[in-house]
Parts: sequence; structure tokens; C-alpha cells
Amino acid sequence: MNPISNIWNHPKTSATGLLIGVITIASVFSQQGITLGTAGSGTMVTLVSGLATALLGLLARDPAPSKVNSTNSTAKLGVWALIALLLLFTAGCSGTSVAQNIVNWTTALQSAVATVDSTATLLAPADAPIFTAATVGFDAASNLLVAQAKAYLANPTAPVLQQLQTAVVAFQQQVNAALLQAARIANPASQQQVLNAINAVATVVSAMLALVMSISSKGAVARMASQSTIKLAQVRPYLDEGRAAELVAVHYGEPVNQAAMQVAQVEVSAAQAGF
Repeated sequence: MNPISNIWNHPKTSATGLLIGVITIASVFSQQGITLGTAGSGTMVTLVSGLATALLGLLARDPAPSKVNSTNSTAKLGVWALIALLLLFTAGCSGTSVAQNIVNWTTALQSAVATVDSTATLLAPADAPIFTAATVGFDAASNLLVAQAKAYLANPTAPVLQQLQTAVVAFQQQVNAALLQAARIANPASQQQVLNAINAVATVVSAMLALVMSISSKGAVARMASQSTIKLAQVRPYLDEGRAAELVAVHYGEPVNQAAMQVAQVEVSAAQAGF
């Protein structure tokens, strides 16, 4: 059987296969830090959108000499429309939608940091100084990361992205250091309160880091990882994946088991990247 004619004669089946293939390829690209970048003075999103519009316009003018040919032409046009929409979807994953997603996490970040600020008053007198010293830079780091995220959304250029990359890695390192210091707290009740508070911040920062990685080049991700001196493997014993999944589920309005898979994938991708 001729595969070309088979694709052409069975557009619905072919479209389904194409959908699965594009989603899989897009996922691999995202994990490897491959982006679509810019095109001239615009972006790949606008370029693909323009090409898709032109292509669909040309196909819509195909002659239809018979009813059968007209039906086939309509089916084929549907396939091309799906292809164009899938290309737009893939491009959009690395564009403004990701920048907006990063900004959407900033409210949760500020809330988590505020919880950290109030946790010290709940600890035993001997434990509060350790916790305060471990998290002293959280407010400044949070404010800087929020500002950089909003700056990139407003002006998604390479220099602004690099500033965002630096800010999110710096905060991630502060959080990792805080987790290690929290392990020094001997009081079990105090340690649990401390870890709960820091884990909330860690979840948000990890989510933002993963989003930043998804719109960064492979070289940029490698540079970010080289700035990460406290690795994920060192703090993994103090991470609460269950609590992280709950926070992600609430943020995205999705089932906890789905969020748990996302949290696990973020950890794997970060570790593979060298974090």
C-alpha cells in the first residue's frame, strides 16, 4: 500500500497520528530546552500564523468539479487546517503563553514567602534564629523574581530573559540552601513547620524554573545549571512531593494525580539538565 495515498485517503486517521506525533515531539523539545525563537522582527508564532493563513486561503480556492471531489477537497482542507493549528500550538508553548504562566505563579510565590515570614514566630526560641538565618534573603529574591517575570512578559527579549534566568536560579539556590539548614533543627515539631514553609516556596520556584527552562536555549540551560551549586539530589530528602502536587493541582485546577506526574517530570528534567 502506498503510504502517501493512504494518508491522503484517510485524513481522520492521519490527523490523529499527526496530533500524537506533534505532541510527543513538542514534549521532547521542551525537555531539551529547544525553542522556536524569533523570526525577523516578529516571532515564530506570527510567522507560522501568517503562513498557515496563506496556505488555507490557497487550499480553499481549489476547484471542485464534482460532489466527490468537493468532499475530498473539504477533508483535505481540514487536515491542512489541523496541521496549521498544531504548528501554532507548538510555537505558542514557547512564547507569550509561557511568560504569562510564569507571571501567574508570582502570586503564589509571594503568598508562600509571606508564610515563611510568619513561621518564625511559631517556632521554639532555639529554632527560630536558625530558620530566620536560612530564609533571610527570601523577600528580596522573591521581589526580584516577580519583577523579572513581569519585565519579560512585557518585553520578551533575550537580554530580559537572561535576567529572568539568573533571578530564578539564584532563588532556587537560596531555597536549596535553606532546606539544608532546616535539617539542622533538632526539634521534630519545629523542623516539620520549617520544612512545610520552605517546601511551599520550593514548589513555586521549581515550577517557575521549569517554565523558564522551557523557553531557554540548550546552552542557556547549561549555563543556568552551572550556576546551581546545591543540586537537587542533595535536597531531595527534604522535599515533600505530595504537598507539591497539592499546590500544583490547586494552581492549575487539575487532579492531584495529574499534578503529581508533573512534579515528578519537573524533578527529572531538572536533574537531567544538571540542577
